[in-house]
Amino acid sequence: MASEEASLRALESLMTEFFHNCTTNERKREIEELLNNFAQQIGAWRFCLYFLSSTRNDYVMMYSLTVFENLINKMWLGVPSQDKMEIRSCLPKLLLAHHKTLPYFIRNKLCKVIVDIGRQDWPMFYHDFFTNILQLIQSPVTTPLGLIMLKTTSEELACPREDLSVARKEELRKLLLDQVQTVLGLLTGILESIWDKHSATAATPPPSPTSGESGDLLSSLLQSPSAAKLLNQPIPILDTDSEYICSLALECLAHLFSWIPLSTSITPSLLTTIFHFARFGCDTRARKMSSVNGSSHNSVLGQERGRLGVLAMACINELMSKNCVPMEFEEYLLRMFQQTFYLLQKITKENNAHTVKSRLEELDESYIEKFTDFLRLFVSVHLRRIESYSQFPVVEFLALLFKYTFHQPTHEGYFSCLDIWTLFLDYLTSKIKSRLADKEAVLNRYEDALVLLLTEVLNRIQFRYNQAQLEELDDETLDDDQTEWQRYLRQSLEVVAKVMELLPTHAFSTLFPVLQDNLEVYLGLQQFVVTSGTGHRLNITAENDCRRLHCSLRDLSSLLQAVGRLAEYFTGDVFAARFNDALTVVERLVKVTLYGSQIKLYNIETAVPSVLKPDLIDVHAQSLAALQAYAHWLAQFYSEVHRQNPEQFISLVSTALEAITPLISSKVQEKLLLSACHLLVSLATTVRPVFLISIPAVQKVFNRITDTSAQRLPDKAQVLVCRALSNVLLLPWPNLPESEQQWAVRSTNHASLVSALTRDYRQLKATASLPQRKVQLEDTKVIIHQTLSVLEDIVESISGESTKSRQICYQSLQESVQVSLALFPAFIHQSDVTDEMLSFFLTLFQGLRVQMGVPFTEQIIQTFLNMFTREQLAESILHEGSTGCRVVEKFLKILQVVVQEPGQVFKPFLPSVISLCMEQVYPIIAERSSPDVKAELFELLFRVLHHNWRYFFKSSVLASVQRGVAEEQMENEAQFSAIMQAFGQSFLQPDIHLFKQNLFYLETLNTKQKLYHKKIFRTTMLFQFVNVLLQVLVHKSHDLLQEEIGIATYNMASVDFDGFYSAFLPEFLASCDGVDSNQKNVLGRNFKMDRDLPSFTQNVHRLVNDLRYYRLCNDSLPPGTVKL
Repeated sequence: MASEEASLRALESLMTEFFHNCTTNERKREIEELLNNFAQQIGAWRFCLYFLSSTRNDYVMMYSLTVFENLINKMWLGVPSQDKMEIRSCLPKLLLAHHKTLPYFIRNKLCKVIVDIGRQDWPMFYHDFFTNILQLIQSPVTTPLGLIMLKTTSEELACPREDLSVARKEELRKLLLDQVQTVLGLLTGILESIWDKHSATAATPPPSPTSGESGDLLSSLLQSPSAAKLLNQPIPILDTDSEYICSLALECLAHLFSWIPLSTSITPSLLTTIFHFARFGCDTRARKMSSVNGSSHNSVLGQERGRLGVLAMACINELMSKNCVPMEFEEYLLRMFQQTFYLLQKITKENNAHTVKSRLEELDESYIEKFTDFLRLFVSVHLRRIESYSQFPVVEFLALLFKYTFHQPTHEGYFSCLDIWTLFLDYLTSKIKSRLADKEAVLNRYEDALVLLLTEVLNRIQFRYNQAQLEELDDETLDDDQTEWQRYLRQSLEVVAKVMELLPTHAFSTLFPVLQDNLEVYLGLQQFVVTSGTGHRLNITAENDCRRLHCSLRDLSSLLQAVGRLAEYFTGDVFAARFNDALTVVERLVKVTLYGSQIKLYNIETAVPSVLKPDLIDVHAQSLAALQAYAHWLAQFYSEVHRQNPEQFISLVSTALEAITPLISSKVQEKLLLSACHLLVSLATTVRPVFLISIPAVQKVFNRITDTSAQRLPDKAQVLVCRALSNVLLLPWPNLPESEQQWAVRSTNHASLVSALTRDYRQLKATASLPQRKVQLEDTKVIIHQTLSVLEDIVESISGESTKSRQICYQSLQESVQVSLALFPAFIHQSDVTDEMLSFFLTLFQGLRVQMGVPFTEQIIQTFLNMFTREQLAESILHEGSTGCRVVEKFLKILQVVVQEPGQVFKPFLPSVISLCMEQVYPIIAERSSPDVKAELFELLFRVLHHNWRYFFKSSVLASVQRGVAEEQMENEAQFSAIMQAFGQSFLQPDIHLFKQNLFYLETLNTKQKLYHKKIFRTTMLFQFVNVLLQVLVHKSHDLLQEEIGIATYNMASVDFDGFYSAFLPEFLASCDGVDSNQKNVLGRNFKMDRDLPSFTQNVHRLVNDLRYYRLCNDSLPPGTVKL
């Protein structure tokens, strides 16, 4: 090697060159290789030690530390003990000598390298590692350094990465736990002494409106005047060094709390001290001072103080998030809550100078976030524990939470608080359900708080009260399928609904009058409609009036959604009790929808069309949607009154239909059209009144849909209307016996409806086999798409209905189904058409396979099997992209339905289905990395096995009784083995979803059919599978599934534990490369012969961890020298 001095100069120039912006990537790679080779040499560390003490170049220092890190973490076993001693003594000396002058990132890296040595050698070879850290902390000059070392130790030793054996991990954790009490004592001392030292010098503030803060609530919370007094001390002003030390100490505490168990080592004085620092976050004075003094140093100081508050809250939240609380710690928890609620009271306090909102706006955003996290943890984890303490005032706490929620400065903050209320309402609901006896007492306790919450949440969604904030919400951009405004409204309405569930009468009487007010405005618009030359115009033109109308319409739309959301609380057992309220709502909704359709507000001209027109359309659409939400209520109403006086019910439904029919037109805006269609579907499907078909309005829709000259509706609407009309004819009428269902007439009507809908489609059969020109082909495709989307939907909507409905449906569709089968071969190369046809057939198989009958079903399957040749499958999967794959997936889905069919009918198809899978589809997709088609193929194979077990294993009860053990005859063994082989192969591929699915399938087959116990599996496959699963764990390729893999390994091994321990494990270890025989023996010895699931999976994970660790240690290094 060259001299140290020369090497250092060379390294400095290489580093400078590497990071220079003119250096090419090629040259950078050369330098990188050179540096890597240098680092791999034995003894390179001596140079690095010299570099560290002799250079000021950051890059060189960082490189040298990386060499040490690599040496300690990957090569330490092979380093001579003399060298180790030298490194252990030199690096800490270096740190002590230079820690004040080193850049912080170099200093932190050096600390980490020293901690890495401790991780390997403490306490055996590095016995003073931890005592050195404690000494550093205790000496005022090096306190910050000691704290950085302590935090790094907590991070690296308490939750070490996998480059340690399990035994060493456990030893380190135990060693650290022994030190916890000392460490917490030291940290408490540091924080207390800094607080006390500065408190003594803090000037006493002049009396102010806030100095009388220990009000009634506080005394009731803290139970002791001394504690209240303590928390009311003025907050000291810290110098920069003290602030830095406190922030390091709090960071240490937060990390320690993340892994140490709750115990009495966490003393009351430590908790109180943390709370003192949490007050820094809610001290707006510090910010004020900085802005008054104007200097930038002071404003930084203000931010630093805020940061201390954030760090302290992080400590508190670490403790809060632990669900397992030992008895002796409960009292401490109570004290923590009391102190935090004192802070909550402080930050939500109003006085002359401040509103709550302006106070919250002044606080650090991350402090508010941490505080909200605390409140969420309190409600979700600890409320049930604390509520039983008589001295804890839950109702007063809710009052503070209420103030905190409704003064949040940001939307996100408000959302987070609404989540907390949702948690609280869920808690209350489940508490009431489990304690029905004192339901009233529980509700009375919280009633006022809930009513206040409801009123305020409702105010928040109305422009009338909250216009400035609501106008900031984005209603254009979609995120997770909803805009910011929709999310805001949805979350608010969930809270309203949960309160409704608890207090139905209050909730209704709060909401309905507000809805009424806005409805009056809307219904009053009629007087402003004037007829102009071009049509109707809304005669409201003043800007202010238009703005007020806009706000009122937006609010009406939100309130209609609220009323719809509450529909479920009027049905079921409470139908009679809340009948009048629901009737009032439904009558209003019917009136509003009819009014909108009659005066055609959706087509009206307005002064501000870009704003008011969408508003009017939205209100109309929302009124229809709200009425649709009451379909279940209407159905229950129908079943109650159909015998005696149904006049009121008939009038509601007829009027609703009068509101719907004018909207079913291609001239109406799609949003409104779809709302009308959905309501029509609900009336036809959920309510099903017997008189629906005789109402003129419905007959009008029938005529419109079957009239070929009328303009077709947009696709979605067409499908919905056809579904509604088909259901009117197909679904059994409720409350009537079979003899009065008039099936004959309805069957004829349904046949003519379908015949009209499929007229063009059925005519395609004649020309299917002729070559078509491009234009013609496109027209044909449109007809196929339009017809099949309607037919598929009709079948899907009755697939769960009575046999009679399905029979009639199939009779009407029969000809179209035969046409589809005849057209299929002609379009086999048009994957978009094949995709739609197979979708249709899949729906038929799922819903009407019994009605189609065996011969025809066989014909369909045979046609498909003939069409999907190996060439055709390859073309679809490999050359036609996602549509082609979708076609094959749907075909496999159809086969899934077929192989699941009980009875003998479709059994003859099994051989050809299996051969299609294993000989045609599987070879095409096995080697492809893309997940397309695989999930469907394996599901089909699973269904083949699961539903046709006897095809492979012919076990007869008699045979098993005679032999005493069920040694079944095996049939079709080759196919079974091929399927299992495919499952095994799938575990070697990177796709984690497929892995999870297939592991689940094997486990299911074992649970249901004892797969792992079958002789063929046990003798030829069992340990191959176990081997693959263990290899997957060792390679860490599917780490998310560790638990599932562990359980499956146990289930397989448990079939033959003796074989596993005596033969498989030794063989597995023998075949492991990268570990020596001594290490293999240790691995074998550490795998205890446990036979229960928890111990076995623990042993598996230990084996995997230690095997990886040994391999890491053994990656020995090539000798050789490299000059820089």
